[in-house]
Amino acid sequence: MSRGVTAPPPDPPSADGIKSGGWWHETEDPERIVCDVCPRHCVLRPGDRGFCFVRQNRGGQVVSTTYGRSTGFCIDPIEKKPLYQFYPNTAVLSFGTPGCNLGCNFCQNWTMSRSKDVEAACQAALPETIAAAAVQLGCKSVAFTYNDPIIWAEYAIDTARACRAAGVKTVAVTSGYISDAARPAFFEFMDAANVDLKGFADDFYRQYCAGRLQPVLDTMQWLVRESAVWVEITNLIIPQANDAPEEIGRMCTWIAEHLGPDVPLHFSAFHPDFKLNDRGATPFATLLMAYKLARQEGLRYIYLGNVSAGEYQNTYCPACSRPVIERDGYVLRSYAIQSNQCQYCQAPLAGRYDAAPGAWGARRQPVDIGRYAK
Repeated sequence: MSRGVTAPPPDPPSADGIKSGGWWHETEDPERIVCDVCPRHCVLRPGDRGFCFVRQNRGGQVVSTTYGRSTGFCIDPIEKKPLYQFYPNTAVLSFGTPGCNLGCNFCQNWTMSRSKDVEAACQAALPETIAAAAVQLGCKSVAFTYNDPIIWAEYAIDTARACRAAGVKTVAVTSGYISDAARPAFFEFMDAANVDLKGFADDFYRQYCAGRLQPVLDTMQWLVRESAVWVEITNLIIPQANDAPEEIGRMCTWIAEHLGPDVPLHFSAFHPDFKLNDRGATPFATLLMAYKLARQEGLRYIYLGNVSAGEYQNTYCPACSRPVIERDGYVLRSYAIQSNQCQYCQAPLAGRYDAAPGAWGARRQPVDIGRYAK
């Protein structure tokens, strides 16, 4: 009978970032195993790496090759993830690794996500180091971002566990392209997720992302219905690709019906990058069209991003329609939330809030993570 592995083995990683992986199974062919961390289910011969480049068949098992290896650390405003209703204006320690399990031809982090030179690209940092750095730097949370943490699930899970023990929140910035088997363990210690819903047509996912839509929808439904993770959604609107009003309308209808009206939705402007340079940036009129469609479908928290959007970056009370958070980019101009309620009408507000907002502002601060290693 073929062996199947779910939970990552407890053995420690090697000094060069190799860690025995979870979520894979053997096949009838002794030369081939299958990685099960994401819906690709890559079939790997000895030495083969998956589509993500991070997970590899070594010695007849799947290993993660970037455990404890990051492409860099930086303190960002939480709003940059974007998370607008998760401890506003607080600092988040952000990092990622090389690799990705989607192949988006419009990727804006492609120098990291498509990198195959791990040694040249990475800094070493174990989970306990990251948690300690977040505490010492006054960061409310740690974000797994820049590339998709699903492909380095073992590292992300251990870091989330270490952060929770230290009283630090964790955030997954993800495409949601994860298998049913890996999903519960991956999100068990996560506090928030921004899911990048890249479009609302399977043809779009296949043509532009080398993936499929349904696994992403399954992930979002699971997060909202079966987990305690705070969820926000980002949709990058690309001209001539996923900007049809009918497609955006279907997406908003699906969100309202399957996730509920309180899940925030961020419409972001596209800028030409990577392999998609044959069109211009998203017109503001297109973003405004999407905003109005979402309003018509009853979504209560909608934002426009990657542009100067003024009032369309504010958080409004769904009951009295007054702005409870006013923003200028990543800077908070006013804050009218008390005990998770609107200060004006006392209606409950969806999200995670402290008694007062943070004071980080729009700063971006690189971090030398090696200074915090024990």
